Amino acid sequence: MPEQQDHYRQFCREVPDLPVFAQPWYLDAVCEGGTWGAAVAQHGEQPAAALPYFLKRKGPFRYITMPHFCKHLGPYLHPDFRELKFEHKFYEQLIGLLPAVLAFKQEFHPSATNWLPFCWQGYRQTTRYTYQLGLAEGLNAVYGGFNRNVRRNLKKAEKALRIRTDMAAEDFFNVNRLSFERQGTAPPYSRELFLRHDDALARHQSRQIFCAEDAGGRIHSAAYLIWDGRASYYHLSGDDPELRASGAGLLLVWEAIRYTHEVLRLPVFDFEGSMMPNVEAIRRQFGGRQVPYSRVWKYHSKVIRMLDGLVRNSQ
Repeated sequence: MPEQQDHYRQFCREVPDLPVFAQPWYLDAVCEGGTWGAAVAQHGEQPAAALPYFLKRKGPFRYITMPHFCKHLGPYLHPDFRELKFEHKFYEQLIGLLPAVLAFKQEFHPSATNWLPFCWQGYRQTTRYTYQLGLAEGLNAVYGGFNRNVRRNLKKAEKALRIRTDMAAEDFFNVNRLSFERQGTAPPYSRELFLRHDDALARHQSRQIFCAEDAGGRIHSAAYLIWDGRASYYHLSGDDPELRASGAGLLLVWEAIRYTHEVLRLPVFDFEGSMMPNVEAIRRQFGGRQVPYSRVWKYHSKVIRMLDGLVRNSQ
């Protein structure tokens, strides 16, 4: 796939607002257990659209799926071709350029609102949601949109905790892992993969780690913020199960929002989900705006469809 990757890298150099998840350097870091490639549609000599993908193999089966730490992929258009007529034309070309696989499943970026060309080619879709805050009106307006309980708990946490921004990535992983252990499971990614992904983000100045600690030096919660030219993303977090009542998690969300507005000067803060009922409720309490995006998939094999259904039903 080196030639495909080269064409995609050329496309990326001409698209300044490409999300962080679709950057070649990010895909280099997170695509463990497979390889990444990209379908690139041309308009003459100019790259007009691209669809990066993660190709995996399980036994004799090849399939396209989402890599760890990658919230969105999907099709992206060059700024010169962001009209509906071009979407239909170039999305159809992108589909035709995908490798032969037994299954395809991706979470499209919210900016990819038109999945009709995929529908016409037999793909299926379901709508999912993330939550975002618009920061253009300033932090006072954002704070005013918080639920009363959130504001009360923030005041409580601010009195008892302090924010640090010097936490090492290794230490963050240890706190992040605690949240999984509390639920009786292991993180879906290894320490090595997390650190490789962290190294790529740090080298490209696209991440900040926050933690909240008390006067005794105990870490209550940690948060991992990443960003691109469009938005910041509340990417990962973790809490000490014995200290969750302190409000540290809420305090770190507020700190990440402030950092996005005051330091990064970005207009959007994205919570990166979630559709889990208990998490979704907290996003709403922060005044988050529901933003839809598409999960798009297609099975070229009844066996793969059945196996995927069994996995989802067991989760």
